[in-house]
Amino acid sequence: MSQALEITNLNVSIGERQILKNFTLSVPKGEVHAIMGPNGTGKSTLAKALAGHEDYAITSGSALLDGQEIIGQEPDAIARAGLFMAFQYPSEIPGVTIANFIRAALAARQPKGAPFDAKAYYAELYAKMDALKMDRKFTARSVNEGFSGGEKKRCEILQMMMLKPSYAVLDETDSGLDIDALRIVADGVNKMRGPDVGILVITHYQRLLDYIVPDKVHIMYDGRIVHSGDKTLALEMEKKGYDWVKEKYGVAGA
Repeated sequence: MSQALEITNLNVSIGERQILKNFTLSVPKGEVHAIMGPNGTGKSTLAKALAGHEDYAITSGSALLDGQEIIGQEPDAIARAGLFMAFQYPSEIPGVTIANFIRAALAARQPKGAPFDAKAYYAELYAKMDALKMDRKFTARSVNEGFSGGEKKRCEILQMMMLKPSYAVLDETDSGLDIDALRIVADGVNKMRGPDVGILVITHYQRLLDYIVPDKVHIMYDGRIVHSGDKTLALEMEKKGYDWVKEKYGVAGA
């Protein structure tokens, strides 16, 4: 069985408009892949479709987590299967504290009635918060309510570090971050790297990839991957811009 997130010929539409067009990508465990591309090419659509968002109609194709099909599953089932999604615009959850939210997510993956070690849980939570330079008082705050952009992104990385998913998709995690917050968030992602997790980073800009150095970079245009390469491809895209892809590969604009 393949130890990878395997996306094959995925076609996704919003209303009458087709966004993803036979999208195919493999992200093995132990690797960090990056997707770059201009606005409107389908990067966030990919993330939301994989997470099971109801507004995105998957008309055909497959997405396997270590051989398990997640297309057609409910969002909570997809999460329990091992996929973590960090969205560009994290939602606020008034009345639910960060500590209780993460605890509930962990409990959902355990057998019913399994014991909960509160001391061990908070020890790990505080250690992860310290690594992300988050004030421990945040544990008592409602998830993302009144948070700055940087605080929301740190909160999502904290969730990822605690949940230890098999695969993580980070949708424009660098959006709205200043340079200090970017470094802290990137450091949290890098601490997650290892043989047991595959990470897909979605971004517009090369600057994030200075801190989270990918094993492979993929260029997305008009709903599909049109070119792939190593980390130097990100630098090439930064220098030449996305029009270079259109000219070189004859790809229609998004």
